[in-house]
Amino acid sequence: MNRRNSFLNRIIKNMMIAVILILAVFLGIKEAAEVGKKADLSKAESLVKEGAGFGVSYIWRHQYPAVVWDEENSKGSIDKKNESIGSALFHFLVSQSPLYRYSGDTKKGDIDYEEADPSYRGYIESGKFYEEHGFLLYDGGEESGEDGSVNPGIPAANAGGEHANAGDNSGGADQAAASQEPAGNTGPVKEHNSSVTKNDTLTCASSSIWPIVGTTYLKEQLVDYDYMMKHFYSVHTSTTAGRDLMKADQFLAEDFTLKGGNDKPQILIYHTHSQEEYADHGPSKPDATVVGLGNYLTKLLTDKGYNVIHDTTVYDLQNGKLDRNKAYTYALDGITGILQKNPSIEVVLDVHRDGVNESLHMVNQVNGKPTAPLMFFNGVSQTPEGPIEYLANPYREQNLAFSFQMQLDAAAYFPNLTRKIYIKGLRYNQHLRARSALIEVGAQTNTYQEALNAMDPLAEILDMVLQGN
Repeated sequence: MNRRNSFLNRIIKNMMIAVILILAVFLGIKEAAEVGKKADLSKAESLVKEGAGFGVSYIWRHQYPAVVWDEENSKGSIDKKNESIGSALFHFLVSQSPLYRYSGDTKKGDIDYEEADPSYRGYIESGKFYEEHGFLLYDGGEESGEDGSVNPGIPAANAGGEHANAGDNSGGADQAAASQEPAGNTGPVKEHNSSVTKNDTLTCASSSIWPIVGTTYLKEQLVDYDYMMKHFYSVHTSTTAGRDLMKADQFLAEDFTLKGGNDKPQILIYHTHSQEEYADHGPSKPDATVVGLGNYLTKLLTDKGYNVIHDTTVYDLQNGKLDRNKAYTYALDGITGILQKNPSIEVVLDVHRDGVNESLHMVNQVNGKPTAPLMFFNGVSQTPEGPIEYLANPYREQNLAFSFQMQLDAAAYFPNLTRKIYIKGLRYNQHLRARSALIEVGAQTNTYQEALNAMDPLAEILDMVLQGN
């Protein structure tokens, strides 16, 4: 049937061309024979369009018989007459011809085609930009990678002791190489005596409850840009983190002590991707999601005396369908409303879980419990070419400092708790407060209990930073 229709269409098209040529020649001869009269192009145009309309209509009826073709009600604008849809289509095609346009009325003035539309250059440049940075077409993308190659932490097979091979784990602290040397040594300082107090030259928080059992650092080490980047950060190819931005001395100088009392909300916990689940999620464990983690973290921080709001709004489902690309846009609307109603909120935490290869199970021993590692995530609103102007973040440096201080405290008091801080190019709604953090808790291959075990130490290091210790 398709071959038959195709053959029929070819015949009709050839007939249409022949009719058009014959009509044009005939009309030219007829009009030229009239003395003192010019050829009436409008008549030729009308005849040609009607003939073409008949041909197009014939093809449409035979190719798409289910479509109603109402020629009597089809209205056109040529000569104020009713015309078929086929004629209108032909008129549109003919009107696009430069010869047709220039043969019309020129009283409207000359058109200058020498200079292109000013927006065209921007269109071309933006096309090239997104061709090179296609990931920026989508919100989200904060997962470290399905192949598990980016900052994977300690796989379950290697986790087992204090001196397990750290790899890219725990803030980059080389646990195997760290030694029990006194403060002031040029290498990382690892102490195990619970009676030891923090040395003023070190950069972790002081705690009267938790002993320093992990790795501490000297300020002289951290102000070395290369040292800091090697030991504490994984930078995605979507962005850069140069010396002008990554300044440890400024990060350490930031004071994140909460100023207001707890009579009003202080901390907001929410989940851009509320549907992120853990390995054992199911009918028997419906709470095995990041929202369940948020509930527990809210309880821990509330028990410490903080006034916490936990927003459980679903931002990554629209009309029953998972839509993580736009989730950050929806979440921005939601949490902006919460912050407007509660301007006393100073801390905003977006709790996620990572996505890695199914063969990678990251679990570390923290306080004697199998624990999913944490990963602090910072969006810096810039690509390798420069800032993303429409994603400005006035709190970018403070956000970086906030995660950096928590990373240092985790390395000192809860070794193996964290992976390297992950930096990527977008903003991830971290522009609303100076104390904003996106926190990845384990991955889809972790059990819910492994993720829950990370909440207690997370609450402790948050408390250390927010108390200004």
